[in-house]
Amino acid sequence: MVSGGASGIGRATAVAFGGEGAEVAVVDLDRKGAQETVELIEEAGGRACFVEADMTQAKQVESAVERVVKWSRSGRLDCAHNNVGITGPGAPTADYLEEDWDRVMAVNLKSVFLGMKYEIPRMLDSGGGAIVNTSSGAGLVGFPGLPAYVASKHGVIGLTRAAALEYAKAGIRINAVCPGSTRTPMLEGFMRGDPRIEKMMAAGAPVGRLASPDEIAAAVVWLCTDAASFVIGHALAVDGGAVVM
Repeated sequence: MVSGGASGIGRATAVAFGGEGAEVAVVDLDRKGAQETVELIEEAGGRACFVEADMTQAKQVESAVERVVKWSRSGRLDCAHNNVGITGPGAPTADYLEEDWDRVMAVNLKSVFLGMKYEIPRMLDSGGGAIVNTSSGAGLVGFPGLPAYVASKHGVIGLTRAAALEYAKAGIRINAVCPGSTRTPMLEGFMRGDPRIEKMMAAGAPVGRLASPDEIAAAVVWLCTDAASFVIGHALAVDGGAVVM
């Protein structure tokens, strides 16, 4: 189950899961984009479906998880990538609008909470699973001018660690991925086609470039495999070395 799978990192992750033989449920409000993701998976020989849901609404999330479990041939939910997110407006903390704060927190943090709230019971039913929540490099360090985004992404890491400790002995591994600047529609919107902004973003990583969504997807899929069986509660930076500068 990949939420926010209509584009960017979510789409790349859904396609990568499909390439590994997983049945993939693409959860999003963007019907057109999600259907395109499903088609990409099916064209490569995989099995996928679209589930429409607002991940900030508890009843819709609960319904989405149940639909995914019923759709799957195994009747299980083995892996989940909670990936819904927005940047939100840019402004200093004292000037940030309360309604903008609430929206960013709902999309970036509440969606992760609700995802896990309903994913975890289904995984407990089947004896375990793996969850990866999308945080950000901005969840590991400060970044001026985006207080809600930075706070929400720090919150994702804290929530991930708390839940990981709660369910580790039950066989559910919960981790977070922290992408650096990645060439997604969200980042493209932030850069607004300005090459100066792109150059600045690329310079933020020692490798001197933006990440591709596929590079983040590879990390998410790895965290869900048995190769990462002893990785629990970790916030994995996939950022070209930005946080160690």
